[in-house]
Amino acid sequence: MKRLFSLVFLSFVAATLSGCGYNAMQASDEQVKAAWAEVLNQYQRRADLIPNLVNTVKGYASHESQVLTQVTEARSRVGSVNISADQLDDPQQMQRFQQAQGELSSAIARLLVVTENYPQLKADGLFRDLQAQLEGTENRISVARNRYVESVRDYNTMIRQFPGVITAKIFGYSPKAGFTVENEAAIARPPSVEFGATPAPAPAR
Repeated sequence: MKRLFSLVFLSFVAATLSGCGYNAMQASDEQVKAAWAEVLNQYQRRADLIPNLVNTVKGYASHESQVLTQVTEARSRVGSVNISADQLDDPQQMQRFQQAQGELSSAIARLLVVTENYPQLKADGLFRDLQAQLEGTENRISVARNRYVESVRDYNTMIRQFPGVITAKIFGYSPKAGFTVENEAAIARPPSVEFGATPAPAPAR
């Protein structure tokens, strides 16, 4: 009899949690975390390309020290601004993360402008390969960010609507921070990574 009562009670609890949206909320929360992990993965992929990119440019344009230093410092700042899945409810931390990534994007753009002045550098096979990897990574970042924004939107809507809002308060679910409106608008269009026309390969050195 006691065992039967326990089974009935557990069934009641499961039905109650399901009915109040708890299970769906859990699934949505995990989806946000997974989407954010992919965002971090792609940003890290970009950061990993920077040392080789800087060293390659330095081999042809070592006197462009200011631009090279800006890229290196921006990459360092990105590495110091971490935001885990458990911190996604902190808008200020998200803003700091966005700012650091934005500064790195700007520094990379300035570096690529400088490379236009060095035909031999643009003809270097390693540099062309890094260009292609960087362009592909920027596209993957855009896709990952877009998926994260959509996951956050679905999750935040769920915990603000009835009866999810009650469940969220009981179990401590809070809204997740998305990207700013300005950055969300940028997600809608593919990133632009201009490398200029690809010249013919230079003679072997």
